Amino acid sequence: MNIHPTALVDAGARLAADVEVGAYSIVGAEVEIAAGTHIGPHVVISGPTRIGRDNRIWAFSAIGGDPQDKKYHGERSELVIGDRNTIREYVTINRGTGDGGGITRVGDDNWIMAYVHIAHDCTVGNHIVLANNVTLAGHVEVGDHVIMGGFAGLHQFCRIGAHAFAAMYAAINRDVPPFCYVAGQFAEPRGVNIEGLKRRGFDSERITAIKRAYRTLYMSGHSLADARAHLTDMARESADVALMLGFILASQRPLVR
Repeated sequence: MNIHPTALVDAGARLAADVEVGAYSIVGAEVEIAAGTHIGPHVVISGPTRIGRDNRIWAFSAIGGDPQDKKYHGERSELVIGDRNTIREYVTINRGTGDGGGITRVGDDNWIMAYVHIAHDCTVGNHIVLANNVTLAGHVEVGDHVIMGGFAGLHQFCRIGAHAFAAMYAAINRDVPPFCYVAGQFAEPRGVNIEGLKRRGFDSERITAIKRAYRTLYMSGHSLADARAHLTDMARESADVALMLGFILASQRPLVR
């Protein structure tokens, strides 16, 4: 291990042999950090927290702190972070709460920029970009390959589906279906995230099916019940539409409209 002489690592922490810990950083009890992870200077990591392989956590981040929830009274809760994440300066990620499932989860290969806040009981997927000052309230779910622009915020218990894009300053207080582009305060659907899909290798046939589903949901004048019925038919021939339909059927909150 390469631990700076000014760093404090609790005897109850478990760090892989090649983990680096920078100057003045603090690693608390019940923290596990896997191989290849680099902790910068002035980082505070509290447990119980598990951090995977090859992560890079930059200066002044606070990882695994108590949830900011008045209902939390010290019950055991966890933070689990996957592999190959970049977590930039001043990021805060809180552990879960007893009433919320007890675990905050961050997946793999995410790019989390400066001053992002990920609150208690969030589930953040893989290959996600959270730009500077994005704020995720408690209990939210962020699907794979989502991009959220600077200062965008997600209201508690809301979900944003895979491959969606939220513009800068978007204030999201409803569920955002997969593949959608949303913007505004409060956020409204503005189309399909076509450029993002192209960059990820979606061919024209797949994108056409997604655009057709989007028009059915948002531009046809159908009620939500009627739109779901049409999407059910379309989903038989498109796994992407099936993903969108499954998200809609699972929503406990209204969709962006």
